[in-house]
Amino acid sequence: MPRAEPLQVRYGRLHNLGMAAVALAMMAVATIHFVLDPANTPNLSLNDPRFVMFFMLAVAMGYYVFVGVSRVLNREPQVVIDREGVWLGFGRQRRLAWNDIATLRLRRLGFRPQLEIGLTDQALLEADLRLSMWSLDDSLRPVRGQPTSVLVRDNGLDTPATAMLDAARAFRPNLAKT
Repeated sequence: MPRAEPLQVRYGRLHNLGMAAVALAMMAVATIHFVLDPANTPNLSLNDPRFVMFFMLAVAMGYYVFVGVSRVLNREPQVVIDREGVWLGFGRQRRLAWNDIATLRLRRLGFRPQLEIGLTDQALLEADLRLSMWSLDDSLRPVRGQPTSVLVRDNGLDTPATAMLDAARAFRPNLAKT
């Protein structure tokens, strides 16, 4: 049997740089539109709903420029799968030992498979992962209807969920389900 190699998953440069570039381009197109057609520019007042809408959109796009650039510059691993278990970064820096993991499998979220980690009850409480269904750009999410499962979304990561499951299967084949 071949020796299992640890897997380190980082933020993908192309995806996150693309996200930042698209957000910046959207802000530039809106600005150019208003410069070329000043009659259509909203009034700088909170009473003008168009100003409020464009301001909110500019703040959102600025946020995604910041997130994209900061993820491109962040070369720290976000998921590490090794003989000790699964380490999750994403601002949480938590190690999940193999004994704390009940199941590992792929779960479809839209068109893409994502890595679902089923934890024991006590492990989820001790990990304190601060999961939220409302965070739009978090790569860790709770699984609806399964209170002790965590979904690792591979959008914006440099390794697909299928490779993460294969790496986990190399260390603990009894946990991985298809």
